[in-house]
Amino acid sequence: MSVTVQRLDDGIAVLTIDAPPVNLYSLQLHADFDRALDEIVADLPRALLIRAEGRVVSGGVDVAQFHARKSKAETKALYDRMLELPTRIDELPVPTIFAAHALTLTWAFEVAVACDIILASEKAKFGLVERVIGLTPTMGGTQRLAARAGVGRAKEFVFTGDLYPAETMERWNVVNRVLPVEGFDEAVLSFVRSIAAGPTKAFGAAKDILRHFEAGGVPEANAHTTAIASELFDTADLQGGMESFLRDGPGKASFEGR
Repeated sequence: MSVTVQRLDDGIAVLTIDAPPVNLYSLQLHADFDRALDEIVADLPRALLIRAEGRVVSGGVDVAQFHARKSKAETKALYDRMLELPTRIDELPVPTIFAAHALTLTWAFEVAVACDIILASEKAKFGLVERVIGLTPTMGGTQRLAARAGVGRAKEFVFTGDLYPAETMERWNVVNRVLPVEGFDEAVLSFVRSIAAGPTKAFGAAKDILRHFEAGGVPEANAHTTAIASELFDTADLQGGMESFLRDGPGKASFEGR
């Protein structure tokens, strides 16, 4: 299996990509990813960490997958299939964090920007390099990059096909945090634990509100905010959090993700 799921005791699920030598996208890897996501959806964690093994996060795609298509219809069917993967991740109702320890190209970058938060090591680099075969990105990376960094930056990123360091991507508001290479995995897990310890249902509500914002701006989000937030009334975390606040003051509540 090129994609596996490990469950940690604190409600964290760790999804690991491991398809040596450079974690290229293939239909088999996608099928393994789907099975891993099925496992995640069947038993939702309080936070999902997506990471990769190897010297790079991914060196890109298996171009033979594209070249084997013999018509536009076959090609579109492949692209439709590819787009499903980041869409599934984007739709998860729990916090999703992507850890980029090194070079992160094409499909892996498109998965990264479908996650809620991207953590990168100081040596990580990112690129959408489809221009080298005369293609444009097909897995939503262009538009998700534009949502984070702006249309002008997305055009530059796609048109140049250059590799951009983590520091630049943080400045563009694509990467959330750049962490030292030394101790990167430990720092990532510490961050994910801090998210997993929070009110998971409330985080899911925030994601829903922001989806409406992305679809129609502040007015669209405002039209749905109160309905989404009021659904939290019956959650144990909200009721317990309010009781803890009134009894013990702020910052003392413990959340269970329910």
